[in-house]
Amino acid sequence: MTESLPRAARIVEKTRENPRTVSLVLDRSLDARPGQFAMLWLPGMDEKPFSIAAASPLMFTVSRVGPFSEALQALAPGDLLWVRGPFGTGWSVDAASALLVGGGYGAAPLAFLAAALRGAGAHVEAALGARTADDLLFAGRFAALGMPVHSATEDGSAGARGKITDIVLPLVQSGRFGRLCACGPEGMLENLDALCARAGLPAELSWEAYMRCGIGMCGSCEHGGRLVCMDGPVFRTGGEARIAR
Repeated sequence: MTESLPRAARIVEKTRENPRTVSLVLDRSLDARPGQFAMLWLPGMDEKPFSIAAASPLMFTVSRVGPFSEALQALAPGDLLWVRGPFGTGWSVDAASALLVGGGYGAAPLAFLAAALRGAGAHVEAALGARTADDLLFAGRFAALGMPVHSATEDGSAGARGKITDIVLPLVQSGRFGRLCACGPEGMLENLDALCARAGLPAELSWEAYMRCGIGMCGSCEHGGRLVCMDGPVFRTGGEARIAR
């Protein structure tokens, strides 16, 4: 059930994931699918969308990118955070084999998906990319689920040297996967979109967009003629929305 009004939750755990990123665990749960998001609100400051990194207990993984994310990172166990949601579409969860591709903090919602897919009996592998080894996120969390983890860093400090797409291409060509699911920077998603189209591999890509309302009223998150908050954030290759609410 989607909650349209913000509801206060208390932070019960705060974990430093890497130098730029923390995870906040709250004292509540949401009936959410992997890939959906919620709006987080700090009264007197702002409200912004964040992917759900786990639903029970509810967890959000926050990378430092601006004043609001810095304020979230400054919260401590016992502090309150207001949440409304979940919103948007999610990734498909079934037994079909999947390659999960995460760029930077895009790995966070994919860890939620990985656990759900493993529970459904799917063969899953993860490919993670970042600028440096310090920026890689959740590699241990994916490995703990018993799946192969492939990584690439731009400076070569972990995994292969180069972009994430450099290691994804041979994985796609291996024929092991029935689909690709990804979350990360726009440029990465555009490249994966084209790569999967050439390979004939179905893809479900999670796109970010600036949002003010999260319910399709303001139109600020328009992407390719669709609203990311309602038709996405998870879209099929080619821009057609994947309706998996």
